Amino acid sequence: MNASEVMVSPVHVIAPDDPVAHIRNLMLKHKISRCPVLEDDRLSGIITKKDIAYRLRNTEPLWRRRPIDHIPAHVIMTPDPVTIAPTTEIGAIAEVMVEKNISGLPVLDTEGLQGIVTKSDLLASGIAENLNLTVADLMVPVETVNRFHSLNHVIDIMSEQNDRVVVVNDNGTLAGIITESNIAFFTYSDDKTGIPEKDVLMLRREEPGGRKWFRFVTEVSSTAEDLMSRPVVTVSSEAPLADAVELMKNHHISSVVALDGHDVRGIVIRDDIIKEVAK
Repeated sequence: MNASEVMVSPVHVIAPDDPVAHIRNLMLKHKISRCPVLEDDRLSGIITKKDIAYRLRNTEPLWRRRPIDHIPAHVIMTPDPVTIAPTTEIGAIAEVMVEKNISGLPVLDTEGLQGIVTKSDLLASGIAENLNLTVADLMVPVETVNRFHSLNHVIDIMSEQNDRVVVVNDNGTLAGIITESNIAFFTYSDDKTGIPEKDVLMLRREEPGGRKWFRFVTEVSSTAEDLMSRPVVTVSSEAPLADAVELMKNHHISSVVALDGHDVRGIVIRDDIIKEVAK
């Protein structure tokens, strides 16, 4: 099986001057995670949801001067992306993804861009069906945050770990999960900086037992519970790995939390499955 048999085609593409707002809407509408950038029918770059998500903490002057949604594609795109040919075998595709640490490869031939292959496409092709492993064999420890941790704190952790985080309640039980998609597609409410913020309604009393009055406190950074996804798709740590793969395919997700009772044991990530296939 080769790239031409598993690739998505046609591809939703963007121009170098398209703003991030347009790109985010395109990703949301078509449920995609990356967009090739074409300039005069030539592939000049690619933008992923990770590029958008992690720019929230970028401190370059350009990003402090205007909202992220107004930034043009050419500023945040990865130039000259790695590509493959339509005839590239899927085993070789998995190896390239692992070696280059990328999740999507544009497919080019002499006539130009023909499609794109992602790690989700590889899983859907059935290449992981022969892995005789359990969830426990491949799961890894997962970073956790409290539901009231700030968005800045969440992004810092995700940037350091290059991963998603699980949100837990005060008693340690599972509350939600935050991925790159949650951050990249979160609604931006601050027109000046583009950083997600919210209004907080705080209750105050003039005196004990006195009349209630309220005060709005603005420009408070959003918290983990504001953008987490729930309910969380979970699997037992003792289940066959094939069960986790099936959940990823059915729910269009890239990770499944391993949960035994109320205990979070770890997380199975699509990338690690692809690494196992590449071996």
